[in-house]
Amino acid sequence: MTAVVCGILGILFSLSGQELLAGVQSRLEQKVAGAADDIRYDDGELTFDSDIMDLEYGVYLSIYDADGRLLYGRVPYDFDNSALFEDGSIRKFTTNNVSYYLLDFFYAIPDYGSVVIRGVSSITEAEASYRFTIRLAMILLPLLVILTAVTGYRMTQRTLRPVARITETVRQIQNDGDLSRRVALGEGNDEIYRLAETFDQMLTQVEESFQRERQFSSDVSHELRTPVASVMLQCEDLLEREDLTAPVREGLLTIDAKTQYLSQMISQLLFLTRADQGRQKLELEELDFGELTLMACEEAREMADRRQITIKCRTESGLLLRGDETLLIRFWMNLLNNAVTYGKEQGHILVTAGLEGGRIKGEIRDDGIGIRREDLPHIWERFYQADTARTAEGSSGLGLSMVRWIVTAHGGEISVRSRFGEGTVFSFSFPAAQEKGQTCVEVK
Repeated sequence: MTAVVCGILGILFSLSGQELLAGVQSRLEQKVAGAADDIRYDDGELTFDSDIMDLEYGVYLSIYDADGRLLYGRVPYDFDNSALFEDGSIRKFTTNNVSYYLLDFFYAIPDYGSVVIRGVSSITEAEASYRFTIRLAMILLPLLVILTAVTGYRMTQRTLRPVARITETVRQIQNDGDLSRRVALGEGNDEIYRLAETFDQMLTQVEESFQRERQFSSDVSHELRTPVASVMLQCEDLLEREDLTAPVREGLLTIDAKTQYLSQMISQLLFLTRADQGRQKLELEELDFGELTLMACEEAREMADRRQITIKCRTESGLLLRGDETLLIRFWMNLLNNAVTYGKEQGHILVTAGLEGGRIKGEIRDDGIGIRREDLPHIWERFYQADTARTAEGSSGLGLSMVRWIVTAHGGEISVRSRFGEGTVFSFSFPAAQEKGQTCVEVK
């Protein structure tokens, strides 16, 4: 906006300069033409009115005879009067670094002859006055622009402050998931205050809805935990009997497997419910993350062998961090179970962990079925499964939600990249407790 205003003012100043010079020429013509009325020839004597000597509008008038001798009038002090006479044309003449407009008028006087009326007007003086005006404008214009900008900024800031507060509240809710936050602008009658009030009411409804959902999940999980445990115990007792027929034993094994799956899902659901309610505590201690990684790989190898999947683990020693050992083991087992479940027969899984820039960074890479691009943003959601055909194999859709919570709770970060049909890579990092000398350990 300021640039546009400056551009317009520049055009106006340019036009004003042209108008100024045109005005100088117009006044010069008027003074020269009027000077003819101030010359008289009476009784053989040439007389001049004293008005010719007046310096009106900055125009100098002088009268010359046919031979170029000065008869009457005045010229500028530093003007070189050597310019030849030219009748009726305004021309520019520069002398001593000063520019002038010249206008000569040949005037015939009866019974006397011709005289030349010369008008001289300084262009430099007019331009100096114009430049003074320009400089004054250039000084005042930035001050005016700054004053306008500051005033406009303050008014805009004051007007948009409630909008900024709404935006900041939304950003905080996105970052920490705390639905108890409110904009709380207070009393007001304009549209922004009504918008903030409506937004707070919506947040209240959403928070209550989530609280009911969490309470429902918690209640259901607790209610199901006891009967599911009872079913598991009954299955174990029945399976110990030797008089079972083959079909009955097969049915009991199926019931036992499904019950264990339900028990695992209930345990995961209770974990996430406690996490949502802020009741999931971390038992922090200094751990060797490299050793923990090796243990998790060994534990997952039995399940991987059933599908002829090879797990390789490359980790540095001395990867110390402060964390909850139980949760970090669950973190590894969920990622490894996910890699095995969605891996291909006779596939490969590569696990790496090392120290980089004061953080423990690692990857778990598989060459399995991969994840479609449209599914990637949703894999952290609860109960979401990109490949529904694998649900029956024991995947509850809660494992990756737990993984992300565990990583976040330990101050870490996790991301995923995948190409469908080629494999998936989960990358993570945790803040290291301290640095030590590291050596590389590889387990195949």
